[in-house]
Amino acid sequence: MATGLSLHVGLNAVDPARYEGWDGTLNACENDAHDMARLARTAGFEATTLLTPDGTVANITSVLGEAAARLVPGDILLFTYSGHGGQVPDVTGSDDEPDALDETLVFYDRQFLDDEVQDAFRAFADGVRIVALFDCCHSGSSIELPGGAAEETAGRYMPEPWQRRLYERDRPYLEDLQRSLAKDASADGTVPDALLVSACQDNQVAADGDVNGAFTGALLRVWDEGAFRGDYRTFHRGIQRLLPPTQSPNLFLTGTPAPDFLAQKPFTV
Repeated sequence: MATGLSLHVGLNAVDPARYEGWDGTLNACENDAHDMARLARTAGFEATTLLTPDGTVANITSVLGEAAARLVPGDILLFTYSGHGGQVPDVTGSDDEPDALDETLVFYDRQFLDDEVQDAFRAFADGVRIVALFDCCHSGSSIELPGGAAEETAGRYMPEPWQRRLYERDRPYLEDLQRSLAKDASADGTVPDALLVSACQDNQVAADGDVNGAFTGALLRVWDEGAFRGDYRTFHRGIQRLLPPTQSPNLFLTGTPAPDFLAQKPFTV
């Protein structure tokens, strides 16, 4: 019998001491994590939830590392993230980033590169099914190898002034990290088989909400407490129909996920 492990991260704020005074207050991200964990447990997953102060790089990568050590071919990982998204220049010149930007997940203590997401996924055994659901801005390819208060209430978006300030502060570290990850990926030569359904395209922002983020709320409506019938592509299209053109959810694949995996009902353990 297959094993399903899931990790659900929801950040209603970040550490202002690590983000130049910006706390990134949001409304619904912790609710998103709770609701996705409830969905996962009902579907048969062993779920771990990390909320605002616990959503650090160390904690998140530790849970993912433990999951990679446990899961074997045929098992499944579900990773959901709800919070801010950002972008930084991609200094590696990778063809996998046509916009010349790396997308980031804005964890509690620092931004986490899309290359780091893929590096974490690379630790899983071949044949482990990996599903990622990211409710944040700029999330269209966030697993790729590759400001006023009103605006922040509406969108899960790190304001441009802070993005520039943080990038200039952290530039040497980020550039070294990008080059190191690119070198490791090239030496490894493998691309993990993973499926991402994201809240929006890389050049779009994702809306927050009073109860759930717009993407997570639409996902839950389509899922309909498990009454949904269809595969991952049908699931993606159903979510897409509930959101406006300004926030168009993306279905993104890395590697070559097995056709029978893509044809399964979402969240099948």
